[in-house]
Amino acid sequence: MNFSPQLTALAGYLAGEFSNQAQAIAQPAWFVNLRLWIRPVPIFTDDSITLFAEQANILKLEQPYRPRILRLTERENENIEVEFYMFEDLATARGAGQNKDFIAQITPDKIKFLPNCTLKVATQELGDGKYCFATTPVTNEPCSVTYQGSTFQVFLGFKATANELLTYDKGIDPATGKGTWGALMGAYAFTKLQDFAQELNL
Repeated sequence: MNFSPQLTALAGYLAGEFSNQAQAIAQPAWFVNLRLWIRPVPIFTDDSITLFAEQANILKLEQPYRPRILRLTERENENIEVEFYMFEDLATARGAGQNKDFIAQITPDKIKFLPNCTLKVATQELGDGKYCFATTPVTNEPCSVTYQGSTFQVFLGFKATANELLTYDKGIDPATGKGTWGALMGAYAFTKLQDFAQELNL
């Protein structure tokens, strides 16, 4: 399928291995030194570009967590949305960020769509074929994730350019509405260490 230049640019900006080392060194009390992997997944290829994401503490790279799926789609008038999916079994593709061979194990039957966890993407043209992408939730309803009988609320969001990825993901206490983990003191600021855009095969 032919995708818009904006959608392919967004996918290219997101596909890679990222680090927030500079931020973690500058503000160690507030930001953990993380490695973030976002890799293309060859599912839903008829109408979207799909990415697998997970992250790990730099001290525990062998223990990645928060495996998730981002499905980039285009609505009417080339409006971009990002749908989030989680794994029925979190161990299904754990480590796929660091091992491309594990990507083949990800199939639609192993993931489930998360209602109220879709983001709409605002696109700003910067010139020379460059863009700035920023997200907001599609709905005011909380993004809820249920796993092993427990339900969690999550705020999702990011801002992406060719040079930087800012992530605003954080857990929310449903009783108080306050953040419990993640970007509590502002966005995590990632720079790309390795580009996986060539794996998009567009």
